[in-house]
Amino acid sequence: MDLDPGLSALRPLGGFSVLRVARPAPSRRTATLAPLAHAYPPGYADPAADVHVPVQRPDPLGLRVRKVAAALGTPETRVAASVAQQGLAARLWSVTLACAALYGQVPDLDPRLLHWDPDATAPDDLWLTEVRALPGDATTVADVVLTTHLAPLAEAVHARYGVAAGLLRGNAASALAGAGRELERWARREGRTDTAAHARSLTAGLLAHPLLAGTGTLTGTSFRRRSCCLYYRVPGGGVCGDCCFPSPPGPARS
Repeated sequence: MDLDPGLSALRPLGGFSVLRVARPAPSRRTATLAPLAHAYPPGYADPAADVHVPVQRPDPLGLRVRKVAAALGTPETRVAASVAQQGLAARLWSVTLACAALYGQVPDLDPRLLHWDPDATAPDDLWLTEVRALPGDATTVADVVLTTHLAPLAEAVHARYGVAAGLLRGNAASALAGAGRELERWARREGRTDTAAHARSLTAGLLAHPLLAGTGTLTGTSFRRRSCCLYYRVPGGGVCGDCCFPSPPGPARS
């Protein structure tokens, strides 16, 4: 089944798997909505950019980190940045895996076409201005999500907030495993065993990608990562279900 202009097959999945499509992006959101390229290092995805000339751009990544910090009640921007990065990774994986499993194709998520509202929640946080179909194989999915988005996102989060690169790789893998697990559960509830099998196979293949290999162990749909996202440092927080720690390693510190 070819991608339709509205990506309507994603709507029954709801939440993280839905991607809004509008051209241009909704004008009512222009105050915070910006191409995702603006969250990445300057000049990223813009080969014509002159790196010697400063350009005034929105700061969606900074806005999201501040929003997450306020929501979690944490004074540690490093913790908020980790949680924000993992949340965006989950959105990107959920949309792309769902398209690959349901359509057999994925949309081109060029960061100049994919707009992000860091002040909104799913599904209103992401808007794609044009649907361009790409193959739905693991290699293309890895390029669409890992190479195009998560690698430069990790670079930006590491440089700005000091979050360890290995931790960010673990976040990307954890988000992938979670997205694959939710897609498989939905497919089984709907009696779509072929879709469930495709989701599981695709998830396992992507976790073996060089950018994610060694980040954890996948057993069926259960994933155990080898790093920690730092959520235990949130006031009142604990460890996540796939954390390397069986219990918080110590009291959260300010």
